[in-house]
Amino acid sequence: MPRRRKIAKRIVPGDPIHNSIHVQMLINKVMMHGKKSVAENIVYRALDVAAQRLNREPVDLFEQVLRNSSPTIEVRPKRVGGSTYQVPVEVKSDRRIALAIRWLLTAARGRSGKPMHERLALELVDAFNNTGATVKRREEVHRMAEANRAFSHYARF
Repeated sequence: MPRRRKIAKRIVPGDPIHNSIHVQMLINKVMMHGKKSVAENIVYRALDVAAQRLNREPVDLFEQVLRNSSPTIEVRPKRVGGSTYQVPVEVKSDRRIALAIRWLLTAARGRSGKPMHERLALELVDAFNNTGATVKRREEVHRMAEANRAFSHYARF
């Protein structure tokens, strides 16, 4: 964190096909070793497969997946008087989307036996239906925050 000036937020342009910022963020997270065309291929194929299975538009489907899998509250460690408390705090919108995309990819990469676009499509379908590892992770984070609600008075905004 700089002391002098605030760092300007980098603006991510929309993806070339759907012109969606969130799809572009997903492509950037899927990308490995600078191979963006491979990442685009994976994401677009996964969105098409998931959209065909659910009879939805790909971007609308992905937006719903993000809404279903993004956390609204999380716990952060706060040190008070020699002991560390897990304090529940509200998640900012940028971090909310970043966490949802990260969890989605972690769950998709954790599946085995199929190509990446199929694994990602399966995880998208599961998250759309409020099942799967991504939504389970969000529920786990919410449970942690609920369990530590007694320490919410330590939160400073």
